[in-house]
Amino acid sequence: MDRRTLKNLDFLFIFVTCLLLIASLLILSTASFNVLESDPLHYVKSQAIWIMIGIGIATLIAVIDYEKWRTYRWWIYGFNITLLLAVIFLGDERNGAVRWIATPFGFNIQPSEFAKIFIILTLADFLAVRQGKLNNYKDFVMPFLIVLLPMLLIFKQPDLGTTLVFLAIFIGMMFVAGANPKKFGGLLLGGAVIVGVALWLHFATNLPGWLYWAQGLPLPMEDYQLKRLTVFRNPAADISGDGYHIIQSIWAIGSGGLWGKGFRMGTQGQLNFLPEHHTDFIFSVVGEEFGFIGTITLLFLFLIFLLRSLSIALKARDAYGMLIATGVVSMFTFHILVNVGMTSGIMPVTGIPLPLISAGGSSMLSNMAAVGLMLSVNLRRRRLMF
Repeated sequence: MDRRTLKNLDFLFIFVTCLLLIASLLILSTASFNVLESDPLHYVKSQAIWIMIGIGIATLIAVIDYEKWRTYRWWIYGFNITLLLAVIFLGDERNGAVRWIATPFGFNIQPSEFAKIFIILTLADFLAVRQGKLNNYKDFVMPFLIVLLPMLLIFKQPDLGTTLVFLAIFIGMMFVAGANPKKFGGLLLGGAVIVGVALWLHFATNLPGWLYWAQGLPLPMEDYQLKRLTVFRNPAADISGDGYHIIQSIWAIGSGGLWGKGFRMGTQGQLNFLPEHHTDFIFSVVGEEFGFIGTITLLFLFLIFLLRSLSIALKARDAYGMLIATGVVSMFTFHILVNVGMTSGIMPVTGIPLPLISAGGSSMLSNMAAVGLMLSVNLRRRRLMF
């Protein structure tokens, strides 16, 4: 790679990413300490391996000119759908969900994590050649259909959280591609209103007689899934059921105070009152053991990470690079907001991990692949003059 190209590297973006990866190992060394009694540092060692592999993947992707992915766009899309279909026939079930495929190497992969990267690459290519031409409702149909198929396959697993990530990626990339803000925004608002009314009718207990028929309308989710989405409004109403996770998480964060209880001194996490405290609810451990200072520091690192990502998107040399970066920013932003909101009790529990922090091989590799794409766009933000 040319030295002049390397000068384009956003070293602050790389530095903050490294700090987040170090923070992941530090936080997991306490959050996962009591998860596996036979090996208290199992998840820390595993995460360190995934980080090293992820750095290699990010470096490789950064070296490759992102424009080359356009040549294989439909192959990438086909591979994406094939992987998601394989989950249906070959997937392993965990906690009532089929999301993982076993590999001969002794670990499982979660194709829905990599599907986010694949859809960013394919949708970016589709929208780049139509930038500024998304003015009517019919123009929104094809890009939505591109995203819809993998969304439905992931929703079937079921994995509502990742399904919503796809929606966030789609919305962010559509707006940046120049979708008519009034028509596209109105369409989104209308869809949100319909979903809200449907949920209200389904759960309302004092409907007038002429609306009773509406409670019998079929919804695409089971009642237990719907309850999990809505229980955050009043978790105390189901303190021993779906509200338990939220209550324990709020207690953990609130009990940390300003400085926290100290490293491995938390009660909700260390005594296993807080479920999934090394994955989905890892932010709660940060709040309990490192307090307000710890959570603000972590959120500040994420803020710098996202701001530098936006800077890379704005400086991209072409529409395709800008849309790739936009998709990555949309993905990370949604993950962070929903995970922090979920653990704080202000958003539904959707099982979305905290990017670059939570334990998980597929999640880490997917996140590092996204970092690699950002660096690839960043490295080539200016055309070399000879």
